[in-house]
Amino acid sequence: MPEYRFNAIAANGKSVIGIVNSSNIISARKLIKEIAVKNKLKIRSVEKKSTYLYKVKKQGSVTGITGEQKAYSAKEVEAALQKLGYNVIYVRKKLFDLQLKPPTSEIVSFVRISADLLREKMSYGEILTLMINDVTNKNLRDALKDINNDLKRGEDSEKVFRRYEHVFGRFTSYMLGLASKSGNMAEIYSATAKFLERNQEFRKNLRSALITPTITIIVLILTVIYYVAEVFPSTAELFLRFDIDLPPLTASTLKLSYFLQQNIGSIILLFLVPVMAIAYWYQTKNGKIYIHKMMLKLPLIGNLIHKSIIEIFCRVFYSLYTGSAENIEPIRIAAEATGNKYFEDRIKNIAIPIMIRHGKGLTEAFEAAGVFTKTAISRFHAGEETGTVKNVALQVANYYESETTHKLKFLIEGIQLLIAMFIMIVITVLTLISAETATIRPKYPGMSFINLILGWF
Repeated sequence: MPEYRFNAIAANGKSVIGIVNSSNIISARKLIKEIAVKNKLKIRSVEKKSTYLYKVKKQGSVTGITGEQKAYSAKEVEAALQKLGYNVIYVRKKLFDLQLKPPTSEIVSFVRISADLLREKMSYGEILTLMINDVTNKNLRDALKDINNDLKRGEDSEKVFRRYEHVFGRFTSYMLGLASKSGNMAEIYSATAKFLERNQEFRKNLRSALITPTITIIVLILTVIYYVAEVFPSTAELFLRFDIDLPPLTASTLKLSYFLQQNIGSIILLFLVPVMAIAYWYQTKNGKIYIHKMMLKLPLIGNLIHKSIIEIFCRVFYSLYTGSAENIEPIRIAAEATGNKYFEDRIKNIAIPIMIRHGKGLTEAFEAAGVFTKTAISRFHAGEETGTVKNVALQVANYYESETTHKLKFLIEGIQLLIAMFIMIVITVLTLISAETATIRPKYPGMSFINLILGWF
């Protein structure tokens, strides 16, 4: 998350410098204003930490050295380089400093390797140094460098990792920050790696089950529309010029072609407007909650998505649950980790308030939320009675992982079979149209008289 530094003057006339993290300058100024009002400060300036490109030369050297450095101003970079004994040729702000999130595979690899090295009793500082040298993604490498420097300065690990939610994701940042303060970093890193690997695998399977088939069908439909609207008429109209009667299938296809040509704009709008409206609505909080709710009710795939969400919740809940009275935060984090806004909304606005305000137990709160299956509720109820809620959460996660993995595999195979059949049907129809077109014969002069003579015999 971008970092902003503010300079202010306190009521006693002393200069105050502070740093805040925010997603954009507007929210940063709002946060700084709240701090100023609370502490009676007069804000003088707000500066964003940016990346600066520089070129320097050492005394007596012919070749220059280029690099980049993050700072709040070009003057800071120039002063730091001069302090190191360099002659500064230039320092300028990087124009396009896009902070894109690293690929999930890179983050999973970092967490998994760190977990394995922690089990081998390697210090965390050594692990970060190794990963900084080996990570290929620039944004992740820069984030690890900054984290390593912040931890060496003695900053709180949880606050440090929270600053990099835009790199690791909210749940991963929370877990990695928590791990540094826990008594067993290796266990928390292993649990986080397991969650990330499982989540990545499910998303990959979901793409195979939904996105890839959808793209295939859309491309096929567009290809057929192009053939019918543009390619086919050039052949069929050739016969009309010679006043040849078209067979039924060819004639119907030509009518469809004319309809598409005359109404192509309306057809595009008919499909494009609802898609854009849904996409816009999806950006709103209520829209996202409703669409995520509908995802759980999709035929065939909805049940698997629902169980996978419960699996993710239980796996994260297992990692964070301590058995003490302060377990609202683990429930909230686990709900956020699912990535389903409807599930998260029901947990935060129904289950958690019931536990806090009415003092209800875990099972009653989860049942009231209405987002858990009967199997999950019964297992949590048994765990609550026997004091094994943590172990039960892991059992439910493993059970649904096994079930969804096998069922999703069969579902993908079934969908691939349906797509193959659909493609076969489309190709068969196009072949029939082409075959019928090939049987059309022109009317030669005198053909009617010859047919009349043959009819007498």
